[in-house]
Amino acid sequence: MRIDRKYTLETLARLVRINSINPTLAPGAPGEKEIAAFIAESLRACGLAVETLEPAPGRTSVLGRLPGSGGGRSLMLQGHCDTVDIAGMAEPFSGATRDGKLYGRGACDMKGSLAACMAAAKALHDSGTRLRGDVLVAAVADEEYGSLGTSDMLARVHVDGAIVTEPTNLEVCLAHKGYLWIRVETAGRAAHGSKFALGIDANMKMGQFLAGLSELERDLRARPPHPLVGPPSLHAALLSGGAGLSTYAPSCTVQIERRTVPGETEAQATAEIQAIVDRLSAQDADFHATVHAFFVRDPFEVPATARIVKAVDRAAAKVRGCPAAHIGDTPWMDAALLQAAGVETVVCGASGAGAHADVEWVDVESVITLAEILAETAVDYCA
Repeated sequence: MRIDRKYTLETLARLVRINSINPTLAPGAPGEKEIAAFIAESLRACGLAVETLEPAPGRTSVLGRLPGSGGGRSLMLQGHCDTVDIAGMAEPFSGATRDGKLYGRGACDMKGSLAACMAAAKALHDSGTRLRGDVLVAAVADEEYGSLGTSDMLARVHVDGAIVTEPTNLEVCLAHKGYLWIRVETAGRAAHGSKFALGIDANMKMGQFLAGLSELERDLRARPPHPLVGPPSLHAALLSGGAGLSTYAPSCTVQIERRTVPGETEAQATAEIQAIVDRLSAQDADFHATVHAFFVRDPFEVPATARIVKAVDRAAAKVRGCPAAHIGDTPWMDAALLQAAGVETVVCGASGAGAHADVEWVDVESVITLAEILAETAVDYCA
C-alpha cells in the first residue's frame, strides 16, 4: 500500500501548527474547532465522506468514512485532536523538522499518529481498493480530560474493530492502566486555638489516615505485577484543610489518584481505602471520615488472540520486516471506552517523546511506517 509521503508530512506539520489546546485544561484555549475544520477538509479531499460532530458546545470531533461494498468488518482508526497546555515550551506550534523529528505540542501525543490515520485512508482510496467493510477515521475531541468525543461517537457509530493510535513506538499495546479519583474528608470540630478540650483537629485526623494510606501504597506496589503494565499504585495528589491559624480545623480533604491494573474494579479499589477509615474509626471515637470516588476510568486489556490484534500483527510484520512486540502502557487511553462498548480494540502508534513535556517530538519516519501498517491492517481486517 503506497503512502503519499508529501501529503503525510505536510498534514502532520499543519496539524501541529494549529493550536488545539483543550479549554477544560486551559480556560480560554481554542479547543478543536480549527483543527477539526482542517481535518474535515483534508479527508473530504481524500475521497472520504465526512461528518463534523459536536459532543459539547464548542467542542468538535470529525468522522471520516471510506465506505465498503458491504458484508465485511468495519474498522475505526482513532486519534484525539486536542492537546494539553504549552506552558514552558519554546516552540509549541513550530512544526519544525530537525534530524528526522518534528517538534511541537501534540506531535507525539498524538498528531503524528492522527496524520498517519489520514494518510492510511488516503492510500486506501487512491489505490482503488474496495474493501467489504467500512474504514473510518475518527479525530475526537477532549481525550485529554473527559473523552467527550469518544463517548459521543460511540453513541452514534457502530464499528467492529478499532485501532487507537496513541504512541507505542510502532509496537502493539494490549493493555493499559485505569484510574480512580477518590476524595477522603476527615471531620473535626472548630474551636478557638486555646480551647483544646473543645476542638478536634481534622488535620491531625487526616495525618492518621495518610499513615494508613502510605501502608496501602507500599502494599500495592509489592503485589504481583500485571505482566504488561506492572503493579497498581496510588498517590495523595491534593491536600487541604483548616480555617485559620487560631482555629481547630473543622475539616480536611485529600484527593487521591489510584491507578488500577486489568482485573481490578472501582469497588475493590474504593473498598481498600474505606477499610483504612473503618479501622481508624474503630480505634478512635473522634475519627470520622467519608470516602467518595468521583471519577473513574477502567483499565484495558485485549487478548493476543483477538482478530484485530492478529490483523495488526500481520500488517506490522509485513511492513517492518519483523514482528512487533506485544507491550502494555501505564497512561489511560480511549481504548478502554471502545472495548467497553463492545468494539475489539488494540493500540498501535508512532514513535516520539515529550508528551505533556516542555519539548515534544514525533519521529517522522515512524509516521509513514504507521500509515502503511494501518492501511495494510484495514485490507486484512475489512476484507
